Amino acid sequence: VQLQASGGGLVQAGDSLRLSCAASERTFSTTMGWFRQAPGKEREFVAAMWRGSGKKYYADSVQGRFTISRDNAKNTVYLQMNNLKPEDTGVYYCAASTSLILSMIMNASGYANWGQGTLVTVSS
Repeated sequence: VQLQASGGGLVQAGDSLRLSCAASERTFSTTMGWFRQAPGKEREFVAAMWRGSGKKYYADSVQGRFTISRDNAKNTVYLQMNNLKPEDTGVYYCAASTSLILSMIMNASGYANWGQGTLVTVSS
C-alpha cells in the first residue's frame, strides 16, 4: 500500500486542521493509523480505524479532540483535529496495517506501510 499524507500547516492553539491520507488500495480492507513524532521524541500512536468494522481507537491525549474517518470511495483516511494544542506539534504519519489486534495497532511496529509525513505546528 502506498500512502500520501497531506494537510499539515501552521496554526494557533485552539484552531482546527484536517489531515488526509490517500491510499493506493481500498482503505476499507486495511487498518489505518495515524502517528506523530515531535522533535527529539519517539513516534507515538494517535488514532486508528480497524479494517472492515471501522472501529476507532484514540490515544488518551487526543480523545475528544481528534476524529479519524475514511472515505472508501476515495480510498482516503482523514484525521480531523480540533482544539489543537502546542503539544500536538509534530510530523504526522499515516500508516497501514493488516492487524486487528489493539496492541499491534497502537504500536508503530504493527504497520508495514507508511506515508511520508506532514508537519503540524501549533503556536501558543
